[in-house]
Amino acid sequence: MNGSDLAELYKIRFAEDQLPRKNDIWRVICQNFLQKLINPGGTVVDIACGYGEFINNIVAKRKIAVDMNPDTRAFLSLDVEFHQCNALQIDKELLGCADTVFTSNFLEHLPSKDVLNEFLQQVMGLLKPGGKYIILGPNLRYIPGLYWDFYDHHLGLTHLALIEALLMQGFKPEICIDRFLPYTTQNRLPNHPWLVRLYLQVPWVWKIMGQQFLIVVSKPK
Repeated sequence: MNGSDLAELYKIRFAEDQLPRKNDIWRVICQNFLQKLINPGGTVVDIACGYGEFINNIVAKRKIAVDMNPDTRAFLSLDVEFHQCNALQIDKELLGCADTVFTSNFLEHLPSKDVLNEFLQQVMGLLKPGGKYIILGPNLRYIPGLYWDFYDHHLGLTHLALIEALLMQGFKPEICIDRFLPYTTQNRLPNHPWLVRLYLQVPWVWKIMGQQFLIVVSKPK
């Protein structure tokens, strides 16, 4: 799928009038949970950043967004550096620059496990020693049918399968939450910021509503 195809698919999947609500949800997720995992004085690389909901709402000294979609640039804050490219062809100038690499709902779009391994090797190259890779994604264990409702989902992953893949590439696991967020922002996740904030404060509710994993690994020092 090229950048133009991706742009068209995103327009079909994410109605323009839904984007502000989606951004509000992500603002709360970043401020009330993910920011705790990220050094605000470091460099963050958001790969397959979509419309920038994460990278726009996270605090970091240097913020880099990567996506094939040419429409992405218009949605990014002025303090975000945009690289329009394939996630497997990131500029070599970024090697070793990242304190944190982030992906959300991306790995399932890769065409094969071989490509996943190639991508994980690239992430390892982007990270500084001790740097973190934070991964959000749908957990096939909890949504076996719904997982395939998206046309561009190719690779089925559970939290345990992904941990194995990460270990094989030399990453050190730090956090593995098998049930974190609901599957999409279009259904079960509370829509109002204060409800999202409350959800994040009550981990036992994650065990009921959560269908996405949160995995954090680090590059050995």
